[in-house]
Amino acid sequence: MTKYGSFPGARPRRMRTTPAMRRMVAETRLHPADLILPAFVREGISEPVEIGAMPGVVQHTRDTLKKAAVEALEAGVSGIMLFGVPEESKKDGLGTAGTDPDGILQVALRDVRAEVGDDLIVMSDLCLDETTDHGHCGVLDAEGRVDNDATLERYAEMAQVQADAGAHVVGPSGMMDGQVGVIRDALDQVGHEDVAILAYAVKYSSAFFGPFREAVGSSLKGDRKTYQQDPANIRESLRELALDLEEGADMVMVKPAGPYLDILARVSDESDVPVAAYQISGEYAMIEAAAERGWIDRDKAIMESLTGIKRAGANMILTYWATEVARQL
Repeated sequence: MTKYGSFPGARPRRMRTTPAMRRMVAETRLHPADLILPAFVREGISEPVEIGAMPGVVQHTRDTLKKAAVEALEAGVSGIMLFGVPEESKKDGLGTAGTDPDGILQVALRDVRAEVGDDLIVMSDLCLDETTDHGHCGVLDAEGRVDNDATLERYAEMAQVQADAGAHVVGPSGMMDGQVGVIRDALDQVGHEDVAILAYAVKYSSAFFGPFREAVGSSLKGDRKTYQQDPANIRESLRELALDLEEGADMVMVKPAGPYLDILARVSDESDVPVAAYQISGEYAMIEAAAERGWIDRDKAIMESLTGIKRAGANMILTYWATEVARQL
């Protein structure tokens, strides 16, 4: 007599017999609208500059950035997150290029909004690390430590100029205590109630950020362990999440994505707002490097990594493969 609750009656492989069957019963599906393209724009260049540690990714000129935004839109990508790279001579201790209306990020925001309007969500990185001569995400005190509350004042100014320049969404990534509430107040004070905040609620101090430092021309001295989170901790992440939600975050992010899928799943369970995950530069570089050496199948590894992030609970994924993958989907 056949036993339907166990072998030989129960055969889960029946649901894997053909590509059509596997597609029909798939529990997790990637869609172009899930994807957000991070993009770098560099001041003072006439041609795109290849990023050595991130094959296929460039520091854009203003013109090529506009083209990349249009390509992302046409592929069905939902958003683009902009990072500005100022000329070295314009960096200083306060990151004043970050609040200059004519700073490279603000100029790029205006460029992209003029090109895509409201059809593509234009996001801006709200942090000082690209614009400070010491490379930290905040201003320093007399002893060289990152001054949390003085940094919040700078973030408030940054939020206002980025919103004025056309950002639909600002992404405070510096991991300063209280940053979401201060930014929300600053935006509302100048009539930008509709500008959303994508809070980097969970951002770990990670070795996988390495290639990003090249991408933004970082001047970092030391590390960011006093403000980015300890990879050993989970409760800390959930507390950061709760605080950001209380302060008014419209969306929250986990960064990096791949090494922290357990955290992403917990955040997804706890959050009552959309959850993003950032597949960061080191995650990208590892797959590209292994594929270049013939060790893995590049396209399959990309899709598998993104599916894992989506399965863990991400509503949105920031990935440097956004446009490419959207076209395939």
